[in-house]
Amino acid sequence: MTGRLGFWLAHLFVLAYCGVLLGGFAVQFVTGDLPCPLCILQRMAMMLVAFGPLYIIVRTRRGDVRLADYAMGYGMSIVAAVVGAAVAVRQILLHIVPPDPGYGSPVFGLHLYTWAFITFCVVVVFCGVSLIFARALVPRGVRFGWPSKVVCGLFLVIVAANLVVVFLQAGFHWFLPPDPDRYEIFHSLASWGAGAMSGGATE
Repeated sequence: MTGRLGFWLAHLFVLAYCGVLLGGFAVQFVTGDLPCPLCILQRMAMMLVAFGPLYIIVRTRRGDVRLADYAMGYGMSIVAAVVGAAVAVRQILLHIVPPDPGYGSPVFGLHLYTWAFITFCVVVVFCGVSLIFARALVPRGVRFGWPSKVVCGLFLVIVAANLVVVFLQAGFHWFLPPDPDRYEIFHSLASWGAGAMSGGATE
């Protein structure tokens, strides 16, 4: 019974971060607040965090997971969460002195980087508790059915969507401006089109 609980807790973990990342997309496209470089680093850390339980799920698909596999999965999540929390704290400190309004629009009274820090702290606590009871929670006797495929597929789609959005925002530039206000790929295409039209007109 506890083995099945550990298996589905891993799915809940991945699904929770899918919701967080989708929430970031919602804020970005509804309010028009583009993520800054630190915001993107936090999203990357969130995806790396979710790869920990995803590793456990995939290993379970191949057979019963060993204790070492379970520990490695949540160990990776802890490391990624610590890195993400450090980035989030860096952004919090950049905007902590009044009257700085903070970057982006607040959600339920807190900015997204503050919420990100909270989620990373929750991850560290969850993974720590899971590792304490690891021997009981290691997945055993479970099946990798369609719910697992849906959760894993949703996460992979979100990862791909993040890659596309970052490319649209950065374009062919290596670095993003600290306060982005446009999608560079569309600006570059518009500039290229205007240049082509003006060049054609001069001929």
